[in-house]
Amino acid sequence: MPGQLVPRGGSFPRHLLAALGHELDRAPPRLEALPVQKSDTSLPPRRSARVAALCARELPATWTRRGGCSGALTASLVPRTMNLPVTPPGRRAALLPLCLLVLKTWVPVHSYLYNNRYAGDQVIRLVPESETEAQTLNAIFHQLTVDLWQPSSIFHISEGTVTDVHVPGNSSQILLPYLQQANIKYTIIISDLQKAIEKQSHLQSCRNRRSVPGYNYEVYHSLEEIQSWMYRLNKTHSDLVHMFSVGKSYEGRPLFVLKLGKRSRPYKRAVWIDCGIHAREWIGPAFCQWFVKEALQTYQSDPAMRRMLNQLYFYIMPVFNVDGYHFSWTHDRFWRKTRSKNSQFRCHGVDANRNWKVKWCDEGASFHPCDDTYCGPFPESEPEVKAVAHFLRKRRKQIKAYLSFHAYAQMLLYPYSYKYATIPNFSCVESAAYNAVNALQSAYGIRYRYGPASSTLYVSSGSSMDWAYKNGIPYAFAFELRDTGHFGFLLPETLIKPTCTETMLAVKNITMHLLKKCH
Repeated sequence: MPGQLVPRGGSFPRHLLAALGHELDRAPPRLEALPVQKSDTSLPPRRSARVAALCARELPATWTRRGGCSGALTASLVPRTMNLPVTPPGRRAALLPLCLLVLKTWVPVHSYLYNNRYAGDQVIRLVPESETEAQTLNAIFHQLTVDLWQPSSIFHISEGTVTDVHVPGNSSQILLPYLQQANIKYTIIISDLQKAIEKQSHLQSCRNRRSVPGYNYEVYHSLEEIQSWMYRLNKTHSDLVHMFSVGKSYEGRPLFVLKLGKRSRPYKRAVWIDCGIHAREWIGPAFCQWFVKEALQTYQSDPAMRRMLNQLYFYIMPVFNVDGYHFSWTHDRFWRKTRSKNSQFRCHGVDANRNWKVKWCDEGASFHPCDDTYCGPFPESEPEVKAVAHFLRKRRKQIKAYLSFHAYAQMLLYPYSYKYATIPNFSCVESAAYNAVNALQSAYGIRYRYGPASSTLYVSSGSSMDWAYKNGIPYAFAFELRDTGHFGFLLPETLIKPTCTETMLAVKNITMHLLKKCH
């Protein structure tokens, strides 16, 4: 929202209105109006804009947005040249003191993203040095309202576990002194979460997505923008793209998928790619869009890409958790789950990566509806999970690879996630993972750990990756994209391009591995 000017006392002085009244009712000024919250002032919005305009005529400055292209979080007086009707000198002299009084009376009001809900919140990092410290953290996190960024559940916290915690302002007043008293070391990663969000929003606006010809793949896009983009591609690239829906979300949104590939023969093997199972992991959907862009733009020039699209179909689901993703843009930037309602609790949503019918709601998942890893009332309870599972089941003989994109940790994971065991085709999968992370590293030197999810990350049941593997898809991977915690879920848009560029190399490597026979 733009900056707004309101009277300091909450209402505009009546004597000033009377004095300025006849001037305000003259020809309207040629200058954009500044919106005013009705709750903050008794001055009508049109008249408020004209007060600013009138003063703009009399003073060598006007009310404009401050902060450049950020959408001006404050309003201020700055010099600006404009063509306005000229007031006769005598009346100008009379009005000048009134204008100065107006400017003294009005103060800027700051409009915040997400209603300023993260003001004073911090993100801290702890690494428990003993099991006693881990148990202490587990106990206090259970009592306080905290949001674990990594690991996903307090039950995964053990000695040596890197633990990133989003602590609300009121909880930090209790938690931080307690940690100091218990002699548990911590580092503050983000000192003011609201400011970090505002800063990212400022930079996002400064990149000015509208100034880029066509669709800008180096910014984060809302659900509506992504779906409009999918519609356009379906029309403009009908030779390679086919858009369809696999079902509807809990809130009734379509679950769109892009089928990518040359329709050269009736039957082709396929690769499934989904992004955004967890709503707050915005870099995931950004990568899915990037993949489609690269495929379409390099089909003619890149022999490897041409071979991939000629010999395979790619089913791309840019936003799996559409309701949650939309909610993360409008209400809670760090929302993770779906948005389904629970009849017994006021808490919303299910972890869409704990809701699959594979060792459902065992270790690493929670039965409690308010937990971030809530597995749901039963397997495939979520319409989104059920729709995708149904689609994949019908095509299990065709689909040879399942790739799911998450954040953050910089890892490439493969089954099993729900148990410590070696998969039957371990050598082929491990070889594909090894080559993929090496290809990824060749771009910018970013290192990814790789291995079975249970031992590389943590044990979790009911995941989409394990389900895909158990249902006959031989290559099932989960990517945890950048970074390792410096930005966490607030990965800057400036890192979208390098993150997607390097990830693209890994995905192409895995895909080319599919086209070869592995023994």
